[in-house]
Amino acid sequence: MRKTLSVAVFGGLLAVSALAGCGSSDDSAKGGDGGSGDKIVLGFSQVGAESGWRTANTESIKASADAAGITLKFANANGKQEQQIADIRSFITQGVDVIAFSPVVTSGWDAVLKEAKDADIPVVLTDRAVDSQDTSLYKSFIGSDFKLEGKKAGEWLLKQYEGKNEPVNIVELQGTTGSAPALDRQSGFQEAIKANPNLKIVKSQTGDFKRADGKTVMEAFLQSEKDIDVLYAHNDDMGLGAIEAIKAAGKKPGTDIKIITVDAVKDGMTALAAGEINFIVECSPLLGDQLMQTVKKVKAGESVEQRIVTEETTFTQEQAKEALPTRKY
Repeated sequence: MRKTLSVAVFGGLLAVSALAGCGSSDDSAKGGDGGSGDKIVLGFSQVGAESGWRTANTESIKASADAAGITLKFANANGKQEQQIADIRSFITQGVDVIAFSPVVTSGWDAVLKEAKDADIPVVLTDRAVDSQDTSLYKSFIGSDFKLEGKKAGEWLLKQYEGKNEPVNIVELQGTTGSAPALDRQSGFQEAIKANPNLKIVKSQTGDFKRADGKTVMEAFLQSEKDIDVLYAHNDDMGLGAIEAIKAAGKKPGTDIKIITVDAVKDGMTALAAGEINFIVECSPLLGDQLMQTVKKVKAGESVEQRIVTEETTFTQEQAKEALPTRKY
């Protein structure tokens, strides 16, 4: 690995690879001139600002970079892969030391990641993974096990209907189409509920991880489905939007329709404590410290684990009440 490395971060996914500006072979093009002095310069491309979780994730990365003495070049892809690829190429041109990002979707990254590698700039993925078969294109992926999150949601639901034989109609609010959390949270949930054939997903549609879209899609579900017993939302924000639609339809969220969500941001936990959500699977957005530790190791040429899983839990109503007073996000 070169003496100088560049790190770029994109929307929750951190990729580490060696990059040089415009493919030049001189030292100034290959990294280090994107910042000042001996400070590490990290290029981070965020997915967007689609939810409370994402906002907390961005704040964690900015605060941790400041505390670690790392110069952060931050870009917002606004949910568009083409913008994120442009962000990464800009970081390469600037000669940052490391690049990190959370990819909007899982596919279509090999070309730009190879550009970073050819430029001798390491890449770290955060929050979301890519489906590249060439794992040498990034140094590490820091984030949650999304499939396990879906499995935890499904297992909780199984227990609620254990020993009961009536049909259970489930509607699902998916995250952004093609994104790792949407794909994995769906598959993990589906695998878990297979143990009870009475649990059936009758409608499933993307709400793009947004509260407003969650409300709109849930309104459509309520109009097209006479009996809905359970809502499984891939994040709190969509679940909170769905709660508005459920109330407007004259139904009681958490009672008439059981609600399961993922994230455990403060708004979601507040709804859980109030009984409007029944169960939340945690997905921590506070990845900043782990990212900065990894960036420093990569810059120093030290080996890092290619997969770093964050530790997370689940919450019932009583647990949410206990956790809320000291909740950081």
